[in-house]
Amino acid sequence: MRTTATVQQRARELRKEATLAEKILWNHLRNRQLGGYKFRRQSPMGRVIADFYCAETKLIIEIDGDIHDFQIEADKQRTQEIENHGYRVIRFRNEEVEKNIRLVLNSILEACKSPSPVIGRRGRDEGNNL
Repeated sequence: MRTTATVQQRARELRKEATLAEKILWNHLRNRQLGGYKFRRQSPMGRVIADFYCAETKLIIEIDGDIHDFQIEADKQRTQEIENHGYRVIRFRNEEVEKNIRLVLNSILEACKSPSPVIGRRGRDEGNNL
């Protein structure tokens, strides 16, 4: 089990090791550029680290690469743990962010404005909130 200090250190490492998709998305989310909402990146949420997090809307955005094709159950459990704490999770594939950032940003903005749970988008599981 990770300690708080370990999780915080790992979050700092992940910020330095951002993927291309994470960098692209962060360039559009930082400094309240999207609808005036404040986002954090690689933010510790208990024992897990959220790729992007908006406290105001209790929304977590996860960006999934190919590795996630092999950890479907682990992702489901992680999402359930996060949702049990009252947060909503939406997921996008790296390719979605890299090739269609406008659609991704529109989906995120819609999720921020929606008070109800949002269905995440995910290539192989589209329509399921994993």
